[in-house]
Amino acid sequence: MAEKRAEVVDVTKMTALVIGNKPINQQSKSLNNLVVVILGTLCFFTGWSQQTDTSYKRRVLETSEVNVLFSYYSQDGQNAAVTGGEGTEELTDATSSIVLRMPMNEDDILTVDVGLSAYTSASSSNVNPLDGGLSVTTFDASSGESRKDLLAYINPSYQHSSEDRNSIWSANIYFSSEYDYFSFGFGGSYTRLFNEKNTELTFSSRVFLDKWNAIYPIELRDGFFDDRITGTGTYNPNFTEFGKENRNSYTLSLSFSQILSRKLQGALFVDLVTQTGLLSTPFQRVYFADANDFFIDDFQLADNVEQLPDSRLKVPVGGRLNYYVNDLLVLRSYYRYYWDDWGITSHTASLETPFKLTDKFTLYPSYRYYTQTAADYFYPKETALSSYEFYTSDYDLSEYDAHQYGMGIQYKDIFTSASIFNFGLKTIDLRFSQYDRSDGLNAFIVTLGTTFIGN
Repeated sequence: MAEKRAEVVDVTKMTALVIGNKPINQQSKSLNNLVVVILGTLCFFTGWSQQTDTSYKRRVLETSEVNVLFSYYSQDGQNAAVTGGEGTEELTDATSSIVLRMPMNEDDILTVDVGLSAYTSASSSNVNPLDGGLSVTTFDASSGESRKDLLAYINPSYQHSSEDRNSIWSANIYFSSEYDYFSFGFGGSYTRLFNEKNTELTFSSRVFLDKWNAIYPIELRDGFFDDRITGTGTYNPNFTEFGKENRNSYTLSLSFSQILSRKLQGALFVDLVTQTGLLSTPFQRVYFADANDFFIDDFQLADNVEQLPDSRLKVPVGGRLNYYVNDLLVLRSYYRYYWDDWGITSHTASLETPFKLTDKFTLYPSYRYYTQTAADYFYPKETALSSYEFYTSDYDLSEYDAHQYGMGIQYKDIFTSASIFNFGLKTIDLRFSQYDRSDGLNAFIVTLGTTFIGN
């Protein structure tokens, strides 16, 4: 189940949510099938890459590379969308992934990215707050099994470079699976280099064909009854399940980069993203201003779930500017403007200043600022009316600004003197970021990445 987490940069991002009353055997079967696909793909392509190659032409990638990545993410806040914009947003996530890049011949590279994300979410546990104890409240997590889940993904891609190395084609596919959401994607890109490789133009496209297994708040499910319900009148919400559970996303991207001088490099990019289908999240509650309140203990029962349009157009436009100050310091700046037809506009600006301590160690201090307007359909708890067509109390769609502070250190050994299983250790990256949002959501993330190359 996909729950939005704070947008913390410089990590492998996984978004997910857990839900109540999930059958563990069904989840295990889905993950087992995905693991078989992952292992089969790796074995097939690893065998292919070991075929004898008698050519002496310089390869695009001289030897195989393995990146091993791990991240730990934690957040907290008091505006959970699962409980109508009020309640705990506590969440932790541990993600591990392996990225294998293999030269198939002089011109082609296969990359296989696989990963697992195990997470525990207090807010998601409140999809069914009744499965973990007798007393329930929106500000505490349920202690039942619904508070945790597992996401698995595989993303293989293939890249081909022309003889003169001025053209690059690539294609990729993507699969991910968790309890209530399955995602399948595919795409490709074409890059052309001009002006003695000082100018680069890239066109790319991606498609995601996703499928919900819609899970609704426990009190809105057929047959629900609890004699502890309190309130004026009879609890009988006007709720209808969603008729369609598909979500499709289509992206076209264009980027242009240019070496402007010996010390200055710039890039511009624009994306066009359109989404159709079930864009509402089925388990996110909404409470109306014109409806009576009903409770079980301190937990307020839903008046409905969020209702959002079945289409969305997004247009981000941005650029990068990197300046080489000297052998010790580089300035990396970034800006993005975003607009969508739900009423959100945003600005993102960031600066990273890699500072070389020694030949092997580099520090990476960074800062990022983000601000956005609210979506047309956002309403805090108990301000939307039941007569409205669209409404949500998801604070990710509210007006807010955010600051992110980061620090990293990289160890780099160009001679790869340390080795494991015939792979030399090339780099180690350790980074930490703190994220603070004006609506009270706070998060931090720690990432560790290592790169090994074949000896």
